[in-house]
Amino acid sequence: MTTKVLRKIVHIDEEKCNGCGVCVPACVEGALRIIDGKARLISEIYCDGLGACLGKCPQDAITVEERWSDDFDEEAVNALHEKEAATDKAEPAAAEPLPCGCPGASVRQFVEREEPEAPAVPRARSTLTHWPVQLRLVPPGAPFLKNADILLTADCVPFAYSNFHQDFLKDHAVVIACPKLDDAAAHQQKLTQILQQAKPRSLTVLHMEVPCCFGLVHMAQEALRQSGQDIPFKEITIGVRGEAEC
Repeated sequence: MTTKVLRKIVHIDEEKCNGCGVCVPACVEGALRIIDGKARLISEIYCDGLGACLGKCPQDAITVEERWSDDFDEEAVNALHEKEAATDKAEPAAAEPLPCGCPGASVRQFVEREEPEAPAVPRARSTLTHWPVQLRLVPPGAPFLKNADILLTADCVPFAYSNFHQDFLKDHAVVIACPKLDDAAAHQQKLTQILQQAKPRSLTVLHMEVPCCFGLVHMAQEALRQSGQDIPFKEITIGVRGEAEC
């Protein structure tokens, strides 16, 4: 019989959780998994209660509470890691399941829509006015950011939205990032510095409709709050078939 102890441990609000999976890699111990579309604690003994996953949740669905629970077991965590490492080594990469069950990683294939053949038109020109564009590479003091209309876009957006340059990029300074695969904390810090130093006219966040991509909105809002800047903020969602929703 396991002895319960009064200690701090994470609590997940299933009403708020959208199953984006951002918290899963943030938990070094491996205590979290996406099960039935929700983040869940697979065992109390794997959670150290420090809450490293809190800041990664774009829905603020994770909190740390003090309650009676099984005590944290570091040896069990090490055994879990060894088991997972052995499984990864034994199975071919193609046979591995999705790492977190994130809805945004589900495989979809589109059938090309039949449309009337349009007359040939001149090739559209690029409206990109600067380089680099990756948020991690853009220096906060870059001259193209000063007093600009900044467009923070998820890096999948230009592939889904066919008229990206003319409808969104034109007349904007763009920085791109992925809230799921990149270091969200580092991105938030960099964006905060940009907002403080560049003092832009506006900030627009352009992201995909998949749940994990909403983390970009959360990151931008938090950076805006920390920067102390009072500027117009706009969010635009792009569907995986290319439709825009303001």
